[in-house]
Amino acid sequence: MTAWRVERPGPIQQRPLRMDSAPVPEPGPGEVLVRVRACAVCRTDLHLAEGDLPPLRPGVVPGHEVVGDVERLGPDAGDLRVGERVGVAWLRHTCGACAYCRAGAENLCPFSRYTGWHADGGFAEHCVAPAAFVYRLPPRYDDVHAAPLLCAGIIGFRALRRAELPPGGRLGLYGFGASAHLAAQVAIAQGARVHVLTRSAQAQELALHLGAASAGDAAGRPPEPLDAAILFAPVGDLVPVALSALDRGGTLAVAGIHLTDIPVLRYADHLFQERTLRSVTANTRQDGHDFLAFAQEHPLRVSITEFPLGAADDALADLAADRVHGAAVLVPPT
Repeated sequence: MTAWRVERPGPIQQRPLRMDSAPVPEPGPGEVLVRVRACAVCRTDLHLAEGDLPPLRPGVVPGHEVVGDVERLGPDAGDLRVGERVGVAWLRHTCGACAYCRAGAENLCPFSRYTGWHADGGFAEHCVAPAAFVYRLPPRYDDVHAAPLLCAGIIGFRALRRAELPPGGRLGLYGFGASAHLAAQVAIAQGARVHVLTRSAQAQELALHLGAASAGDAAGRPPEPLDAAILFAPVGDLVPVALSALDRGGTLAVAGIHLTDIPVLRYADHLFQERTLRSVTANTRQDGHDFLAFAQEHPLRVSITEFPLGAADDALADLAADRVHGAAVLVPPT
């Protein structure tokens, strides 16, 4: 099979990925072999390629928003069937026994493992995944439009939960890429007024098209105080900007796995009056099931830019340069 590997992490302009030919992997106990039909490209893949996230496996294959067909079952693979369409996402293993797992917070499990970081992912024609961690997908979405739901969608959904947006509240989204454009639609469907703050004129246009109440520059202020905000852009300089836009009692959730350094915060300007700053760490499988059920009941417009699998390095370069409209999706040859 064809697969892309992180050969030597570095600036994306130096093309840190290489395309490789490798044997099709075998599923082990409790695993399934998936023939990849589409794999969305996440900013986490970019952080991995550039070394912001140190690779945890030599020559790892990135990609954790995989849609494909079950091609082979390992022993004890549960009730999945050969030929069934499934999704492979970021979270791929938790211990099930620690205090976090027992409390329903498996995303905080200290023994968690992740697709495309600890194990090879979907920038390939096949991948192996634990059967207990794959998802059955909403039938209303085809392969390329379902792929971004598996991280961009799920993480945006969890970020909304972490932001504790009240019913009918005022939400600010800082950055408007793959995850934000889906989170905005979820919030609007739940009755929120959404204000998008992003440097990209094209993203501002998309936000308004999707129903945002306003769209402006990331360094500016929304037209009204916010009950909640989510920071999707990996830019620490925006943390005080977003905090200062919150109304009393508001919450800012930082949704990325990597963030540049946060400037000094001034207590009176940024945190007083019970403003809250919190992070988002991966997701639970329940988050994934809840979001995919929501996406089936509430049609989401998934904006994608398709790339052939052979252009994975180009997709990452375009993502780094903010040239991707919505989500980039890799499509292997049929």
